[in-house]
Amino acid sequence: MMRLATGCLFLSTLLSLVSGSALTTPIAANERLCFYADVDKAGEKIGFYFAVQSGGSFDIDYTVTAPSSKVLLDGTRERQGDYVLTANEVGEYAFCFENDMSTISGKLIDFDIMVESEPRREALATRSVLPIALQ
Repeated sequence: MMRLATGCLFLSTLLSLVSGSALTTPIAANERLCFYADVDKAGEKIGFYFAVQSGGSFDIDYTVTAPSSKVLLDGTRERQGDYVLTANEVGEYAFCFENDMSTISGKLIDFDIMVESEPRREALATRSVLPIALQ
């Protein structure tokens, strides 16, 4: 029972340190689109997820690049990916999608970039409890 409580405490602590938000973006034919995330200290975990939702053959090329311009991940004609990597450098990491294999078709991509040191955003709305009248 103590192990379960310790595990739950660890998980809740970890979740309070990790944040991110899923985004959906269109990418036109022959377009390269990059997004960036800052890492404040070496050793932090970065989560990267993407999925092509529509367009062409539902595939995209991607690269993840460290601040030193070293390519950490890359893929060609992938439909989706889900990765966790350790940031060994402090600085700005680039997450790029390329749709250069398509000359006509645009794509719609869902993606999420999470860095464990980012502060959690407050919820836009708070949940309230309404009193229920008992009869």
